[in-house]
Amino acid sequence: MALRRWTLELGTVAKGFLRGGQGVRFSSAISSSTPSVANELDSTENEIVAPDFTNRNPRNLEQLALARKERGWKTTWPTQEYWHRLRLKRTQHHVVAYVEHCSGRIVVSASTREWAIKKYLHHTKGVAACVNVGRVLAQRCLEAGINFVDFQVLTPWEKNSETVKSFQNAVSEGGVVLKEEHRIYG
Repeated sequence: MALRRWTLELGTVAKGFLRGGQGVRFSSAISSSTPSVANELDSTENEIVAPDFTNRNPRNLEQLALARKERGWKTTWPTQEYWHRLRLKRTQHHVVAYVEHCSGRIVVSASTREWAIKKYLHHTKGVAACVNVGRVLAQRCLEAGINFVDFQVLTPWEKNSETVKSFQNAVSEGGVVLKEEHRIYG
């Protein structure tokens, strides 16, 4: 509206230049100091609340502990009842940790293959590597909004190893809880 009014006033100024002998006329782009009320929209339209609300956050039910957890079979190991699972994989040369969503996608990951982590380590495997990967992964989880994860070691005999315990301590000291909330049936 203001642009249209400005172009109309510009047009009247241009007509004044086209007429001969009248000299130069200037006109203000603002017609008056008080704005016209007739051109503005009704502000009560913005205050109307929709009767139906659609929540578009896909993780909202997970954060409220209302989302469904896939249970799977009782005899399967590891169990399938989780929203986010923390995994630690140690190879001959590297340590890889990631958070997996129940749909199978990897949400957050950290590894000693990354140059940002590797350049501060003397070796890319061992206890120090697990601690540093755990710290970085905990920070990335909190930045992604993941506060609770399910952590189960793939093989039961690895549960008592020093590297896995140090990894667990580093992640939990970083602020991530290593046990998910139980689902609320409602």
